[in-house]
Amino acid sequence: MDNRPIGVFDSGMGGLTTVREMAKQLPNESVVYFGDTGRVPYGGRSRDTILRYARQDVAFLRTFDLKAIVIACGTVSSTALAELSAEQEIPVFGVVGPTALRAAQVTRNNKIGLIATKATVRTGAYERVMRHANPMAETFSLACPLFVPLVENGRTQPGDVVIETVVRDYLSPIRDAGVDTLVLGCTHYPLLTEVIQNFMGPEVTLLDSGAEVVRQVRERLYASGHQAAENRRGTYRWFVSDTTESFTELASRFLGRPVTEPVGQVAIERY
Repeated sequence: MDNRPIGVFDSGMGGLTTVREMAKQLPNESVVYFGDTGRVPYGGRSRDTILRYARQDVAFLRTFDLKAIVIACGTVSSTALAELSAEQEIPVFGVVGPTALRAAQVTRNNKIGLIATKATVRTGAYERVMRHANPMAETFSLACPLFVPLVENGRTQPGDVVIETVVRDYLSPIRDAGVDTLVLGCTHYPLLTEVIQNFMGPEVTLLDSGAEVVRQVRERLYASGHQAAENRRGTYRWFVSDTTESFTELASRFLGRPVTEPVGQVAIERY
């Protein structure tokens, strides 16, 4: 048993959907979450900048006695996972690998859609894993830069003409391509699941990258004996790099439950 917490970070708030999955799949685990809200988004940044930011995020999290780190950010996972893993002596998990592998396994017609940030699409990381796991798979990738600000402004519900219009404009080419599996390659996107599913149709399987990486974390923890004791309840600590004032309301929306724990502000440039 290992009751040390798991560190989770994202460029902003989207990684909270991964924490939500952790609460479901790993309710005994404690979490230290850092959202780099002062520098969000990472998606349009250069590779060098993303790597520098990610190293600072990890350096802050390592001030806690962690047993693992989850990169709850598609952009960082696709750009910097190899470097971050090599630099740490504890396991570092990214959202790309487990989600891409799952997509390659569940597709029925070998046509897979991927929606993500520009930086994630640019790396081709998802495509490489899918192609290795399923050489017959054809991937249709698309950057959807408007999804993140719309999600963070609460435009996520069916019937909202703004988000439904943007979803239709972005996803029409992918739907027309006949994909039967769609990877939500940014951790903000699960909040749009209902709107996206309505547009794509019930026959298309949506894959939540946060849910897939948590499944991988759970398997690794139990295989190595590092899971938390089953007689305890996980605790949560929240940190952001910008003002904490709006965090509670927005985080409650991402987590699907009220946030009652205190929130700390971090001067992330010091790390």
